Amino acid sequence: MNIRHHTVRIDGLDVFYREAGDPSAPTLVLLHGFPTSSIAYRGLMEELAGEYHLIAPDYPGFGFSSAPSVTDWEYTFDHLADVVDRLLDSLSLTRYAIYVHDYGAPVGFRLALRHPERITGIVTQNGNAYEEGLTPFWEPIRAYWADPSKKNGDALRGLLTREATHWQYAHGVPDTSLVDPALELHDQALLDRPGNQEIQLALFLDYGTNPPLYPDWQEYLRTHQPPLLAVWGRGDEIFGPDGARAFSRDLKNARIHLLDAGHFPLTTRLKQSAALIRDFLRGLSD
Repeated sequence: MNIRHHTVRIDGLDVFYREAGDPSAPTLVLLHGFPTSSIAYRGLMEELAGEYHLIAPDYPGFGFSSAPSVTDWEYTFDHLADVVDRLLDSLSLTRYAIYVHDYGAPVGFRLALRHPERITGIVTQNGNAYEEGLTPFWEPIRAYWADPSKKNGDALRGLLTREATHWQYAHGVPDTSLVDPALELHDQALLDRPGNQEIQLALFLDYGTNPPLYPDWQEYLRTHQPPLLAVWGRGDEIFGPDGARAFSRDLKNARIHLLDAGHFPLTTRLKQSAALIRDFLRGLSD
């Protein structure tokens, strides 16, 4: 199944997205995390495109979408959600499931709060909505939230290096030979673009707006009871597995699966993840 590649103009920005499958089929919107982009979903799109319509956008500052400087565009999760929302509107998509990973969770849950009637289901793969999911990894970032000084910001630049990107892909992975270094190099090349470190620091800072919204996201879950599959890497040291387990507190029928993987389960457990996601999506149509 071929993946199609598109760029559309949204609010003065070029927004790139990948698309696969029959547009008349049920839609799954794939929302990527840091430091990657829609490229993370190529394998999953190939696995699912025979039955589903897949849309995977790149946020501004990521992948092949525009990356204006921080002085020309305000990098916040509200604005990332605005762009994705308008992209989906431009595609006349009014009913869809969402897949959220890492940064995809705050984008996806913002969409769910805005349009609860549109969400047919949620797949969360290391996409957090609970304090329990925040590990000690976040301590220096929390310090930046509390005091957004240059010193505290500069202390986070180490998270934007080649070594840190490799760690994100490799930590918690039983067999690191399964990690394709080409994905790491692609992500790092985009991180290394002039001005991109400032973009990422702006988003590190704005991530502090997300934990205060967790109660709203959890209330959405309790009220609307969307079907939800949490398929999580148990070895993730960024969003720990307690974040996956916590969904069962607010959802009567949450499906929780912990895989022998790290932060990017699709890189090492693609077939297993795809089978669980396919089975979940089929249940939405029953």
